Amino acid sequence: MAGMGLSPPPRLTIGLTGGIGSGKSTVSQMLVDLGAHLVDTDAIARALTLPGGAAIPEITRQFGPELIDAQGAMDRDRMREMAFADPLVLKRLEGILHPLIGAHADTHARQAAPEQHVVFDVPLLAESGRRWKDRVDRVLVIDASPETQIARVMVRNGWPREAVEKVLAKQADRALRLSLADHVIVNDGLTLPQLRTEVEKLWRLWNNLTDGP
Repeated sequence: MAGMGLSPPPRLTIGLTGGIGSGKSTVSQMLVDLGAHLVDTDAIARALTLPGGAAIPEITRQFGPELIDAQGAMDRDRMREMAFADPLVLKRLEGILHPLIGAHADTHARQAAPEQHVVFDVPLLAESGRRWKDRVDRVLVIDASPETQIARVMVRNGWPREAVEKVLAKQADRALRLSLADHVIVNDGLTLPQLRTEVEKLWRLWNNLTDGP
């Protein structure tokens, strides 16, 4: 009818994931620049294990005070070494962190404006079973070949190849991650402007401004 505007598209919740070195963090910032509300679960996890963090008392109880550094934070390097050496250590740590991350993520998501799409940046979405898959409307996977991932992390973090390969071996394999995806951006050989173009295509799709990429 004359004088009536189009209804805005419904707000979406997007699960954003990708392996180490895929470019996921770059994409998350591009989505924020376009107007999304970002919930960074990795940042939440770090905050939970800083001095005074909500996870510190239970980490101390289960793993002992030797896993807490002089400032009162979880000793991330030592915990990482233990988790790599013993899968049960990782399982116990996840049992502490995951419920807290979920609760804090919900709190962060409620801070979004009513019309804002909410992007949950979840590095281990594929590894979490259906816990995150079932709570979002769409899953966006940033994909890259293992060789690309290794090269990027070696440059970015200064790690030796063997260290990056160990991290990749602990993450979900590429096929599993892709099987969960509603949308995939293949970030192999893309320049930043090209990557931004792919992100903008999805943004227009989510806002009913195009038929999609």
